[in-house]
Amino acid sequence: MTAPASSQNFRDRLKAFNKCICDGARLMVGQGDYGTYVAHIQKTHPDQAPMTEREFFRNRENARFGVGNTSGFRCC
Repeated sequence: MTAPASSQNFRDRLKAFNKCICDGARLMVGQGDYGTYVAHIQKTHPDQAPMTEREFFRNRENARFGVGNTSGFRCC
C-alpha cells in the first residue's frame, strides 16, 4: 500500500526542514556541512583535492577555537 501524495509531500517537507535545522545548529557551533564544502571545492577550485572529512572536521574545530591564531584567543 502506498502513501497518499500529500503524505509523501509532508514527509519530504519534514525531511528538508530537519536538514535545515541540523545545518543551522552545526553552523552555530562552527561545524559546516562537509558535502557543501566538497561541492564548493569541485565547482570553484577543480584543480584542488578537497580535504578528507576528518581533515575538514579538524580544520573547522581549529578555526572555532583559534588554533594557530596569533591574536591570543583561547577557549579555556
